[in-house]
Amino acid sequence: MKTIAVIGGGITGVTTAYALARRGFSVTLFERHRYAAMETSFANGGQLSASNAEVWTHWSTIVKGLKWMLRSDAPLLVNPRPSWHKLSWFAEFIASIPHYRRNTIETARLAIAAREHLFAWAAQEGIDFDHKPEGILHIYRDKAGFEHAGRVSALLAQGGLERRAVTPAEMRAIEPTLAGTYYGGYFTESDSTGDIHKFTSGLAAAIERMGVRCRYGEDVRKVTTDGRSASVTVQQGADSATSTFDGAVICAGTASRALAAGLGDRVNIYPVKGYSITVNLNDAASQAAAPTVSLLDDETKLVTSRLGDDRFRVAGTAEFNGFNRDIRADRIRPLVEWVQQCFPGVSTRSVVPWAGLRPMLPDMLPRVGRGRARCIFYNTGHGHLGWTLSAVTADMVAGVVAQALEAQKMAVPGGMVLGKA
Repeated sequence: MKTIAVIGGGITGVTTAYALARRGFSVTLFERHRYAAMETSFANGGQLSASNAEVWTHWSTIVKGLKWMLRSDAPLLVNPRPSWHKLSWFAEFIASIPHYRRNTIETARLAIAAREHLFAWAAQEGIDFDHKPEGILHIYRDKAGFEHAGRVSALLAQGGLERRAVTPAEMRAIEPTLAGTYYGGYFTESDSTGDIHKFTSGLAAAIERMGVRCRYGEDVRKVTTDGRSASVTVQQGADSATSTFDGAVICAGTASRALAAGLGDRVNIYPVKGYSITVNLNDAASQAAAPTVSLLDDETKLVTSRLGDDRFRVAGTAEFNGFNRDIRADRIRPLVEWVQQCFPGVSTRSVVPWAGLRPMLPDMLPRVGRGRARCIFYNTGHGHLGWTLSAVTADMVAGVVAQALEAQKMAVPGGMVLGKA
């Protein structure tokens, strides 16, 4: 039986371990925290959103970033302090703008395919993750935003996604608790929401039942290869140890770039910080006033999800500020104020703030497939759609591993399924 190491215990690492174990591999998962899903997979926006497949590689993103640079509460915030990492990332981001249409269509296709795997796995393993198949409503306050959404809808349709324009009256019928004045919206009935942490934790328990060895509390410091096998060196307290496997899959989020560099691969991931708040709905009035349908406010770049009866998640924003994990009050405040404006009946007395670093590649597509060495593989760089895309990319990379290690049908060194950054 071939042995595979999976580096990272977030949503991509755990789904990858599951997909590999289903194919009969002997899998060892490495995670530096004591539990799975303790970083970016802990408290995201909750949306399983093919309707949010539009990539950011558009000139309007650059214009907004420049306009908002001096606003601490801006939806998109770029720290102007230069670094080679940041400059190279943005240069490649700009170079990917001509591929905006193609990459948006491809992302939509992946997101639709991911649903089949994720829902089937949850059903098979009996995972309760507060899944709400109520659709996602995109809301627009002006004509320009609504018309841009129409153009995006045409691209999503090419990727196989159906979503429809709705009037303000139809918006109120879809989600009666939403307050405010809107020009119109787009509704995707096939989208849904769920708790990423509960799902990942449930699947992590499932992989242990399947025989996957989960080595929690072990920080992977480096991965090396002699071309035939992969060696993983971990730090656990003051001690270090090295284990050897037939192959390794890097699913380490923002840490993937450094691990890849040590292997001779370039995976130019930048950590893009996102924030969320979880509003505890501790009274009946707040529970009645909170939405059940998920929302995406394109102007503020905020998304919502209802997690069970007593939690309401609001998340979003993008902050380019390096490996900074600080939870800033000036970034959390707009999320709380948004709840107060859009859902005035919801009490914000009990709000839990959170921040996570999204692993984002310049072309907005994940890196899925072979590395330079034939026994090294990647499933990383999913950006703001890790929860949405994780199941399909896990299945894809498991297929690549099976082909490379089991059938011995080697691809061209450095070949990749997705992502060129």
